[in-house]
Amino acid sequence: MRKKSISFIFASLCVWGVITYFLFLDRPIGKEQNKGNIAAKIRDIEERVKEQFAENKKLIQHLRGKLQDQNEAENAESTVVKNAEEAQNAERDKLEAAEEDLKIQVDEAQHVAPEKSLTNEEPVIAVLVFSCNRVTVKRCLDQLIRLRPSAEQFPIIVSQDCEHEPTTNVIQSYGEQLTHIRQPDQSDIDIPPKEKKFKGYFKIARHYGWALNQVFLEFGFETAIIVEDDLDVAPDFFEYFLGTYPLLVKDNSLWCISAWNDNGKSELVDDSGHHLLYRTDFFPGLGWMLTKDIWMELGPKWPKSYWDDWIRKPEQRKDRACIRPELSRTRTFGKIGVSNGLFYEKHLKFIKLNDVFVPFTKMNLTYLLKDNYDMAFVNEVYQSRVVNYSELKSDTLPKSSPVRIPYHTRQAYKNTAKMLGLMDDFRSGVPRTSYRGVVTFFYRGRRVHLAPNANWAGYDITWS
Repeated sequence: MRKKSISFIFASLCVWGVITYFLFLDRPIGKEQNKGNIAAKIRDIEERVKEQFAENKKLIQHLRGKLQDQNEAENAESTVVKNAEEAQNAERDKLEAAEEDLKIQVDEAQHVAPEKSLTNEEPVIAVLVFSCNRVTVKRCLDQLIRLRPSAEQFPIIVSQDCEHEPTTNVIQSYGEQLTHIRQPDQSDIDIPPKEKKFKGYFKIARHYGWALNQVFLEFGFETAIIVEDDLDVAPDFFEYFLGTYPLLVKDNSLWCISAWNDNGKSELVDDSGHHLLYRTDFFPGLGWMLTKDIWMELGPKWPKSYWDDWIRKPEQRKDRACIRPELSRTRTFGKIGVSNGLFYEKHLKFIKLNDVFVPFTKMNLTYLLKDNYDMAFVNEVYQSRVVNYSELKSDTLPKSSPVRIPYHTRQAYKNTAKMLGLMDDFRSGVPRTSYRGVVTFFYRGRRVHLAPNANWAGYDITWS
């Protein structure tokens, strides 16, 4: 529009000049002696017209300059707006990418990658149920038999200690649905005087050693799931172990698959995280799978008591990890036992049992292999926002991203764990559910990492 206006002004000035010129040129002159004067006037008019043209030209150039400056200003403003929009889009993309990173386990679990499949073999896995003097073993056995997809693929072996006849009758009532074996050594055990009250732990260790030798050496199974007689199991209990079996076989940095989350209370887990699995340096137990190779390593040096704490020591663990779920696939209903209900009232009875069937065998779980897992895990933990307990409890933080609470000492960890409702004890310096010193849990709708420094140098065995 501005360019058209300038052109119109320029054309109008030209026309006016030409008309003026010819009007004066053709004007009738009465007297000859005035011709010289008229010619002089015409030359004067021509000079003024030229001067006017020059002025008009300058005006047009000035207007064009103004227009160019305005166009450049508008272009600059447009560039600023465009750059702002691009920056906003980039930030949005960054946030979306961060959200995708947080969901990496969901994405990996929901997409099967055939080229990364670990094995197509259908393993035969023995289910070894430890029993003693509780007739409630029926509750556990009923669930195992009802939920197992195949009796051939998951043969159940019930190993009984104690010579408790009512329990024997319950087990034998299942007939050919299971195999019943009995621990033959019922003799007294030589126990140090200071540990007389812990006699039950010595008997349990003896029973475990004998029964595992039976499963792997006498029956010849290559893999076994260990279950105790006071456990409920989830609908996808067998699917969970089948899906994770290839990981245990392939990854030498793993030495067990556990169905248990020590911090799996309802208020500490993601209720929608049925598919979420993690690596942990802490041996969880309470429904776990091991291979014959691991047993051949552990069996010859099996302890006389406290087998679960023994197996957590560095010389047995050898920096190996287990797989554990967000939501437990087992839950204990055995309040009364050798431990006299230790932890039961405060923790164990609140463990949330998964109630949704997850098709683990159809998922790509290779993200749990050490080479894939560690980098992603460390990045998520140490790129997360640092908060303290008060900030976390205030519930004012955004829930879309994980947060981190640092700890630097044993007592600092225990204090924070108690405030959050986590189990605060250590075994051989390892906190429950910890991986690389980090305890991961869910709190008021957000993922939280209770973590040491990024330059963490390993577990301190004196933290026990």
